[in-house]
Amino acid sequence: MRRVFIAAVAAGLAASASPAFAYKIFVTNEKGNDITVIDSDGFKVTDTFRAGQRPRGIVTSPDQTKIYVCTSDDDLITVFDTKTHKKIGTLPSGPDPELLAVSPDGKTLYAANENDNLVTVIDLQTGAMTAEIPVGVEPEGMAVSPDGQTIVNTSETTSMAHFIDKDSQQITANVLVDTRPRFAAFKADNSEVWVSSEIGGTVKVIDMKTKEVTHTISFQIPGIRAEAIQAVGIAITKDGSKAYVALGPANRVAVIDAKAYKVEKYLLVGQRVWHFAFSPDEKYLFTTNGISNDVSIIDTADDEVIKTVQVGQQPWGAAVADIK
Repeated sequence: MRRVFIAAVAAGLAASASPAFAYKIFVTNEKGNDITVIDSDGFKVTDTFRAGQRPRGIVTSPDQTKIYVCTSDDDLITVFDTKTHKKIGTLPSGPDPELLAVSPDGKTLYAANENDNLVTVIDLQTGAMTAEIPVGVEPEGMAVSPDGQTIVNTSETTSMAHFIDKDSQQITANVLVDTRPRFAAFKADNSEVWVSSEIGGTVKVIDMKTKEVTHTISFQIPGIRAEAIQAVGIAITKDGSKAYVALGPANRVAVIDAKAYKVEKYLLVGQRVWHFAFSPDEKYLFTTNGISNDVSIIDTADDEVIKTVQVGQQPWGAAVADIK
């Protein structure tokens, strides 16, 4: 009887704990003009809904209730409810928004508008555009520092990372990186920002105090041509110990020791891996594979691909919402 009782208690604890870890993965399908929803329970597709024209960049609001999506061919940011998947509304943007970032306090959204060389600043409390900040040619990557004070934009043709002060909305530093920078990601302790370069095939690590490049991470994969190794998405763990870099048509994700700045291994995923998102507990990483039209799920404890999930046409971006 004692064993039965203990087993019953354990089962009850597991059942009560499971909702706390429930979350959804939202995947933008660039060509399909829709968003695929994958549930954390079994990693199965549970919904697909229309998103607008050419959805690409996607982020979750800090309170987990909304997702913001760059509907690039509509020249808008479209907002959806994370529970119902219903469209809440739209936000103004310049032409062809590609990537976006939300401030940690959830009050401000920053969008890179590729066609007019501007970063759009949107007040999320009023829904109004408050500023347009001139940056380099073909802006793409967007990131906000953990303290909310610095915004980083990468411009593909200018090959620079632009550091923007939140209060003055002025560029305070321009850092030269390698050709066609695609993405920027901060370490959680605000010490560094990492910038990937698609054509350069590298990641530059920039010190936040000096605004200087301190490390360059390169990639070599046996049997893969150098020009096929194109660094795009970056994900860094909260403790700053490990980073993952999507390598595009190389169909690999690089696993990096983020303190030693050394590549530890390469994981074979789907075709043309572009971006990804962590689960809330960082136990899993979800990659978007744009040519094979699927998502690879990586177990981050063992750094192994454990499952592939078919989604829509040309998956591009991913965001996770905790729905507990």
